[in-house]
Amino acid sequence: MKCGNTCEKTIKKQEWSSALSKGSVDNERSFKSIWDLDGKVVVVAEKPKAARKIVEAVFQEHKPRVLRYKGIPYWVISTKWSEITLVPAAGHLYGITTMDKGYPTFNYAWQPIYIAEREAKHAKNYLTLMDKVCKGADHYVNACDYDIEGSVIGYLIIKNHGDVNRSLRAKFSSLTPRELRNAFSKLMPLDKEMVEAGLCRHELDWIWGINVSRALMNSLMESIGRSMTLSAGRVQTPTLKYVVDKVISRNIFVPIPQYSVSVTVRIGDSNYNLEYCGKSLESMEEADSIAEAIKAVNKLIVVDYKEELWSIPTPPPFNLSDLQSEAARIYGFSPLTTQKVAEALYLDALISYPRTNSQRLPKDLNYEEILRSISSVPQYKGLVNKLFSEVKEVLKPVEGAKEDPAHPAIYPTGVTPASLNKISQRIYDLVTKRFIASFAPSGKLLHKTIVLSPLRRGEGALFKLVGQEIIYEGWLKYYSFSMPKELLIPRVSVGELLEVVSVKVNRKFSKPPEPPSKIKVLKWMESVNIGTESTRARIIETLFVRKYIVESSRGINATDLGIAVIEILSEYFSELTEVSLTRSFEEKLEAIKRGAASRNQVVSEAKEVLINLLNKFTEKKTEIGLSLAKATGLLKPKAKCIACHREAFSENLCKYHYLALQKLWKAYHEWQRREGVSSEEYLNDLGKLRIVGRWVKELVEVLKAGRSKGNMVSPR
Repeated sequence: MKCGNTCEKTIKKQEWSSALSKGSVDNERSFKSIWDLDGKVVVVAEKPKAARKIVEAVFQEHKPRVLRYKGIPYWVISTKWSEITLVPAAGHLYGITTMDKGYPTFNYAWQPIYIAEREAKHAKNYLTLMDKVCKGADHYVNACDYDIEGSVIGYLIIKNHGDVNRSLRAKFSSLTPRELRNAFSKLMPLDKEMVEAGLCRHELDWIWGINVSRALMNSLMESIGRSMTLSAGRVQTPTLKYVVDKVISRNIFVPIPQYSVSVTVRIGDSNYNLEYCGKSLESMEEADSIAEAIKAVNKLIVVDYKEELWSIPTPPPFNLSDLQSEAARIYGFSPLTTQKVAEALYLDALISYPRTNSQRLPKDLNYEEILRSISSVPQYKGLVNKLFSEVKEVLKPVEGAKEDPAHPAIYPTGVTPASLNKISQRIYDLVTKRFIASFAPSGKLLHKTIVLSPLRRGEGALFKLVGQEIIYEGWLKYYSFSMPKELLIPRVSVGELLEVVSVKVNRKFSKPPEPPSKIKVLKWMESVNIGTESTRARIIETLFVRKYIVESSRGINATDLGIAVIEILSEYFSELTEVSLTRSFEEKLEAIKRGAASRNQVVSEAKEVLINLLNKFTEKKTEIGLSLAKATGLLKPKAKCIACHREAFSENLCKYHYLALQKLWKAYHEWQRREGVSSEEYLNDLGKLRIVGRWVKELVEVLKAGRSKGNMVSPR
């Protein structure tokens, strides 16, 4: 009988291995339990912490033995039919490298990461351990995170230390015992399309990054014999250009005077400040005329009154981008901080996998069980009880439009947190409260608008008073971070006269463009479909490491180096700075994931595009190198801008101060029309305003000091 079972298992194993290698396992028959595998089985986890969770959830009953190799834990589980070894990686253990020195180079290979990256020496011991445990195994299971990166990590380990034709994939979205047990009872064939897309993404990034970076540095070396570390990338460069464009628009900003009339009226026993909403006022005289008309009658007439019941729709559960946005809005956390904390919470099995784009929860998730588990934490008990009372235990979460085939929206698993630091507690709290709120009804707001005029109905200047009152909190009581501010105003009747308490004429200025911030850059990357949930925050941080951008008191600022690199690349590598090229390759990567394109095909196309660009670049290499040297300050320009260190472009000004000059005199005509000022008065006024763009302010100082020549001092 024992022999019969053994023979049967051997036959099944051979059939399964054959089907896997031929790719003929259909969806209905593609699941395989870890307990159906006999012989030597190696399970690869992404990190030691994840490996420990898998052991505790899946193998604890089989009394696993924990062994160590140079401090790295791994586990051996013996069953009647198999010996299972669970071994952790430490993230990526393989990277791309080349022995070629120049450019263009397309001669690369996947090598142990400690060869590709000097700081990755720790990987050597992990790879030695992989050799030790993987040799001669009958089956391999990739149990790394179920995303492109996890697929690549596990695949490369199995490929280099085992046999991918005898490999399976574990898919899970959280590290809870139930989900892990389910994943290992339903092992799938290796996710080859995901692996190919992941390998292709890394190869594209490497090909673009190393060739363009080397081209830039080589042009500098050949032109002036000096070196400087410069880098460019398929996603990095369009992102940098977005920041630089925003910074340039702020640096050349010239404010325009604007005028308004502020009025305070009495309604009942209270005073209310009105908002001017009439036609744009383009002179102080217009504003004074309106103010005098109001003072003459000291009354405003109600020309319109509206009450509207507004619904505040329940938001869906978080995806990573939404979580990063809220953490930035509420706590000022950077996107990378939020991502790292969320990943740590996932490894502690407190939340589901965070690197997801989905705004939808799994249909088979036991919502009630999770909510009841959450209620064991005192701060959530009252919220959960209120929710059950409000929805009568009919738990149907709101869903968003975004989906992710790999993972659902982020949700708390119901595992009770032991002790969390302040930042981790805040991220966990956001995820938990948003999850609870997703089951609640919409909120309701009574929105009131009063429109008033100093003259007869429908004539003259208009003023507005807007109030709002929360009628029904709905989901807002569970996720109070979005609670709108109330302004209670009384009801009034059309034709009613209101007493004016005060009237004031205001002279303000148009506002400069908002400075970029980390979260705004990330949301822009998402909106134009470049990068992934996993990579966007890290790419932004890379720009800081490269010293292309820096933190400022008001957001992100581009350095002279960052501006110079974009200036050169925009002129000579314009395709690399534009979103369209990067986005087209992102679409091709998605096609690989769907099985509609091949990795070799996409990489070959990238090489062809890049070779054409590099050929054009090489024709002007000396010119580019000299431009880079001057732009980065390595070479003193023959003619220097009178406002900065850059090379003069026109009228003794660099490109940027010349652009500021054009904006300056264009705005002067509007100032003159509105204020009637001379050019000298105009410059004096601008010199006193803090909101003036930096390059404009520097130019104003040059003009006031009389260091300019020619028609630069004259309005155009």
